[in-house]
Amino acid sequence: MPERIAEVTAFLAEVLAPRAPLTVIVDGGDHGAAARFASRLAAAFPPSARAWNVDAVMGLSGPSGGVLDSALNVLEPAADRVIVYLRASGRGPAGEGERRAQVVIDAHDPQWPVIRHVHPRLADPESWHLSESRAFFAPRAAGWDEKFGDDLPAYAQAVESALPTRGDLALDVGCGTGRALPALAEAVGPTGRVIGLDCTPAMLAEARAKGRDRVSTLIQADARRLPLPNEVAGLVFAAGLVHHLPDPGAGLAELARVTRPGGRLVLFHPTGRAALAARHGHKLTPSDILNEENLTRALAAAGWLPARYEDEDGHFLAVAVRD
Repeated sequence: MPERIAEVTAFLAEVLAPRAPLTVIVDGGDHGAAARFASRLAAAFPPSARAWNVDAVMGLSGPSGGVLDSALNVLEPAADRVIVYLRASGRGPAGEGERRAQVVIDAHDPQWPVIRHVHPRLADPESWHLSESRAFFAPRAAGWDEKFGDDLPAYAQAVESALPTRGDLALDVGCGTGRALPALAEAVGPTGRVIGLDCTPAMLAEARAKGRDRVSTLIQADARRLPLPNEVAGLVFAAGLVHHLPDPGAGLAELARVTRPGGRLVLFHPTGRAALAARHGHKLTPSDILNEENLTRALAAAGWLPARYEDEDGHFLAVAVRD
């Protein structure tokens, strides 16, 4: 989609100029991806505004050899240069260099690039997080259930782990196509209520197409600003949500705000952390918010009492109780 590529490069041109030196990672694609992206990025600047050059560095490897972006640990761009670095898809785990990159572009779909990370000193997450989340999930919505349909039993088991109460209000925040909604509706029974919230209209449209609006109310909403009163929910379910938020601690606090004392939070993913990272060509780092120590600290700071933590190849599950 030329419009999508132009949208991404225009945004980067706005936030990058004239801040050099900078490193941009293009994650995914072939060895032409970085060159094409660098060319488009340079073209987004009028000649009078080009205070620096844009280079594409391809096939670069560092001392450890086996870690694809290890070269970023030793690469120091010149003061007037932005380096666009390609990390080809399927070539192995990411190294520590991504932490040093100011911008990371997900280009696994070369026609639909998505901004995955921008350093806060360049652009406030408020200016890009929501639009990029929608841009990432919208083109994937139609085939989501077909790709991940085998996960439905795991969602039902995760809902049961929260010991739901009949008659409760249950929220599925970041509900996507609504795979947890039938299990939540069954758990709270006919006297309860289920609300599914997601920021991507295409995901909610797919949930409706699957008939999941018959067991729940679907609302388009930002997980960081839920359109709900304080202390109304007895159960909050969030699958694959927290690590996508630019400020996970603030996100957990918002989930706590809408949960009554004694209510439960379930953080879930049908794949364990290590297996999920390996699937995406990454490796786990100590700074991961879902690391048990980090998550326990973040939950406590947001008003939750951690009650259960499981991180296995087959699933990730954390349960907490509202203080």
